[in-house]
Amino acid sequence: MLATSPAFKENARRALADTGLQKALARSGPSFVARRTAAVAALPEFEQLREIGREIKNHTLANLDFYLEAYEARVLAAGGKVHWCADAEEARATVLRICQEAGARTVTKGKSMISEELGINEYLERNGIEPFETDLGEYILQLRHEAPSHIIAPAFHLNREDWEASFRKSHTELPAERVFHERRDILTEARARLRARFLAADVGITGANFLIAETGSSVIVTNEGNGDLTQTLPRVHIALASIEKVVPTLEDATSLLRLLARSATGQDFSVYTTFSTGGRRPGDLDGPEEYHVVLVDNGRSAMIGTEFQEMLRCIRCAACMNHCPVYGAVGGHAYGWVYPGPMGSVLTPSLIGVDKAGNLPNASTFCGKCESVCPVKIPLPGMMRHWREREFERHLMPSTMRRNIGLWAWFARRPSAYRLATRAAASLLGLMGRRRGRFASLPMAGGWTGGRDLPAPEGETFFARYARAQRERRL
Repeated sequence: MLATSPAFKENARRALADTGLQKALARSGPSFVARRTAAVAALPEFEQLREIGREIKNHTLANLDFYLEAYEARVLAAGGKVHWCADAEEARATVLRICQEAGARTVTKGKSMISEELGINEYLERNGIEPFETDLGEYILQLRHEAPSHIIAPAFHLNREDWEASFRKSHTELPAERVFHERRDILTEARARLRARFLAADVGITGANFLIAETGSSVIVTNEGNGDLTQTLPRVHIALASIEKVVPTLEDATSLLRLLARSATGQDFSVYTTFSTGGRRPGDLDGPEEYHVVLVDNGRSAMIGTEFQEMLRCIRCAACMNHCPVYGAVGGHAYGWVYPGPMGSVLTPSLIGVDKAGNLPNASTFCGKCESVCPVKIPLPGMMRHWREREFERHLMPSTMRRNIGLWAWFARRPSAYRLATRAAASLLGLMGRRRGRFASLPMAGGWTGGRDLPAPEGETFFARYARAQRERRL
């Protein structure tokens, strides 16, 4: 997927002016927040469970090599195969080779963000194999030739009328009288088209929410059941997963599953939670003849031992973006790569470089909501600050920003000068803005006044008020 993260500011401006996108964000965003709040309130031990989840992931990352090797041994014992891939190119080639050896002409796919990261669809198409997305949101995006805008609700940015228009454009034989007033109508149309794809596919590709070292199982969660059909009907099942998805035991996986659905969609559990261990065994009624796990590094191991290691705890619930005011204003496509929102603002620079994604850790209000709702307590704002530091150290910031930060730092290291300067600036701006109470434009504040007025200061500075309050308290 082509990264447009360097154009985040331009992307964001277009998103803010997109009435359809703004309608979709206003409609869907609050529902995620409300459902999570209700689900958490109904589980008294949720905070304790968050701590358990954090410790499970920390322990796993500290012993990642051991658990990956243990997982591989269990997969092999169950008759499956594990393919170790250092980067995206190797992973794509591995998937293609498995498909070609199976004589595949068509492939069905469950929703998988790692497949988006690797560009699997485009790669298979270039090599004569036709992939079909089976997740409802991913299916409509494939018809529209668009990327997902959300990691659990890929078509988050679309409205019902967008779905209908896309179906009528792509499904050319649709009768004019066919209506799409309800979600059921959309689902029925997609299901009718996909049924034949499920039955004809030679290979099924899914992601994996977790990989269990104890059993050699891969776990997927869905609300549509398409993942089950994708991995049981074709002769070959490929589970694509990045290396940090491994967890030690079945009990660890179930603990994290209790966090996942509640944080993502506000459900106690997703409708379908499926464990796959190897291929079809004698006596099994269904299942693939071959079971392959493609384990992908693609930059993850380089994060181990750095200040960004905690990002690898992420279980892809999307709670951070569901609660983020920036994502809620501009949507996912503005972030310009696979992973949007606060988690993308940390992970994307790690995977494609801060030189390409430096705008993302700067696209934050630092309100801290993302960290407060993260089910495994990832300190996202702190890591965004680390990326800002890296960006500054490498002189990647615009010169004007570096100059202004340098000026601020000079004053910040000299408290007396800082207090004097802030008092003088507040007094001057207060006098200048006394008549209107605000500024429509101001030198060196164009980034702010370009979209909103700047309130004129009133009264004393914070430092002066705080000092006065302390004196009064002592009296």
